[in-house]
Amino acid sequence: MPMRSLLYLAIICTLIALPFACGKTDHLQGRNLYLQHCASCHFETGEGLRQLMPPLAGSDYLEKNPGMVVRGIRKGMSGEMVVNGVTFNHEMPGNKELSEFQIVNIMNYINQAWGNDFGKITVEETRRWLEE
Repeated sequence: MPMRSLLYLAIICTLIALPFACGKTDHLQGRNLYLQHCASCHFETGEGLRQLMPPLAGSDYLEKNPGMVVRGIRKGMSGEMVVNGVTFNHEMPGNKELSEFQIVNIMNYINQAWGNDFGKITVEETRRWLEE
């Protein structure tokens, strides 16, 4: 193989591997799914909307109730909910088309986004919560 071809191959391999080495792809699918399915109400920054849509950024509810949030993503949520001392009572539609894996990716993204440090959830936990 000519030297020029090897150089091009090395550059391409580096460009492909660089995002992985730098952690740039962490939660990428979760972020993309969040933007597609959640951001229209909770916004890209996870801030929510006044007393209509609860925030996800810094949310004590999200941190303390991951199973409820998982079920809410799949089945929807209604009724009063207190988040960071503020009462919300706006129905959230569920998304039955999202797979367990997609829900895990969304949850793991929002659990780490916007300064959140709420740990990670597993597919096994998600399955259990969805069956409850």
